[in-house]
Order: sequence, then C-alpha cells, then structure tokens
Amino acid sequence: MPTSFFTAKGKFYRGNLHTHSTCSDGVLDPSEVCRRYHAEGYDFISLTDHFVGLFDYPITDTTKCRKDGFTTILGAELHTGAMENGHLWHMLGIGLPADFTPPNAPNFHPIRGSESAADIAQRARDAGAFVVIAHPHWSGLSEADALSIRAAHAVEIYNHGCVVDNDRGEGFLTLEYLLNKDRHLTLIAADDAHFNSPDFFGGWVMVKAKENSPEALLAALRAGEYYSSTGPDIHDIRIFKEYIEVDCSSAATIIVQGQGTSMATLHGVSMTSTQLSLERLANSPWIRITIIDRAGKRAWSNPIWL
Repeated sequence: MPTSFFTAKGKFYRGNLHTHSTCSDGVLDPSEVCRRYHAEGYDFISLTDHFVGLFDYPITDTTKCRKDGFTTILGAELHTGAMENGHLWHMLGIGLPADFTPPNAPNFHPIRGSESAADIAQRARDAGAFVVIAHPHWSGLSEADALSIRAAHAVEIYNHGCVVDNDRGEGFLTLEYLLNKDRHLTLIAADDAHFNSPDFFGGWVMVKAKENSPEALLAALRAGEYYSSTGPDIHDIRIFKEYIEVDCSSAATIIVQGQGTSMATLHGVSMTSTQLSLERLANSPWIRITIIDRAGKRAWSNPIWL
C-alpha cells in the first residue's frame, strides 16, 4: 500500500515565518508589514523581530492585525552564545509566549558566559514554539554547531533576503548533515523580510491545517504537515516499495534526493503527475522531493523517513 502525504484534515494556508519590523531593524511598522502580506495573498505570518536588548527584547504583538482570512503567530528571532566562528547564533522561535524570558543578549555581539544556543532552543521548544535554525549558510554554521541544537524542529533551507542581498540563502548542506545523523528535522523557506531591499514575497510555507488559527498552524508545523516553496505547488506524494508518485503544479524537473549522491531525476514538459523509480535510493534512510518549474522556481517536500 502507498504512503500518502497531505492527508490531514483541512486545507493549505500560505505563510511567511521570518519577518522584521520597526520593532527591531525592519523599516515598516508591524501593521504595515501585516497589511502587505495580506494584500499579497498570504494567509498568515510570524513577525520575528530580533530578540535582543538593543530593541528591548521584542515579541511583537500582532494580534490586532488579525482579521478574517489572515492571522499572525507571535514569534522572535532568538540570539545568544557564539558559534564556532565567533558570531552570534540566529534561531527562530515561532509561537513563543509573550512573556518568554530573554537571554543575556544586549546587542548583536556574543556575551561570554551567556546562555547557550542549545539551551534557549530547548526553552523555546518547551514553551510551545516551533524552533528553526535560521540561514545556516549566511551564519557560517559548522556541522558541530548544527549538531549541538537538539531542540530544533526545522532548518531554514531558503532565505529570500540572503539570496537577494548576499547570495548565501540556502541551508540544504546543514539539513543533510543532521538527517545523516538520524535527526528527524523538517525544512522551511522564508523571506527574512526587512523591506529595505527586495527581500519580500520570495519564499514561504504551505501548511495543511484544520483552520487558519495560530494553534492549528503551529500544531501542523510541529507535525510536519506542510511543504515549502518559491513558486510551485505540491499536491500529493505517494510512496510504494519500488517507486514514488508525485502530483504537483506544472513542472520542468522533479527530483527525489537521498543520502549522499542518491537521487532520481525526471525532466519533462508541463509535468503535473509522474512516477520515479526508487531503485537508486533503496539504501537511503530518508528522501525528499524537489519540484522545479519552467521559470526555475522551486518547491521542496519535508524529508520522508523510509
């Protein structure tokens, strides 16, 4: 029997999980950030201002920006400790409580003896947040750094702001380091929008939830009931013993990746439903699917453990 995905009750909601406002270093006030995302057809966002003392440790209150058909999830970009390269950690806490206790992070410089990144990630997860390792390429994250964070739910594998501003927006290598160590993480695409460059409306998640509420969205994120995209849609994935079936919006290339160099690739014209052999991935403990459309836009499934 096949294993089908996206079968949870509900519908898909489009959202951005990494955004900034004038409550930290963004150029638009929170209400205008929310207005723009709503106007662009998003169903929800999480406004994740920088959680440092310089900005009075904001967990920006966007509850007044919620309206019929559009919701918000409270969150922040968490900072503490130092990575192996000496720079400050960046992680997302989506769904933080408004009274989440700050670390000793007065600005964007590491403080000797401050709370470790592993500890603040665990605190955030214990508080109910969906925890994400942010922009690992931009951060210069090492494999040892990544392995130290055991409380993360996901890795940010596409950061539109980093793509636009410094061409360091991907995080697949970090994700696969962790997958190959049997860490069962998911992945997200996001904007990291500050609105001081064209860093907006470029990457998002499509979350399958019972309703467009913060609680339902967070539950679906934690359960991995979503995919990430810069354009294409993934409608269904069905896994059989020897092959995989994928239903999607019009695609030029469909790839199934696995551990190491294991993969199956199919090129075509306007493909919307197709089958790929899993022969070359028979020994991989996990797979993930990439959809590429004619314009080069991509969508990514979460890792699927075999």
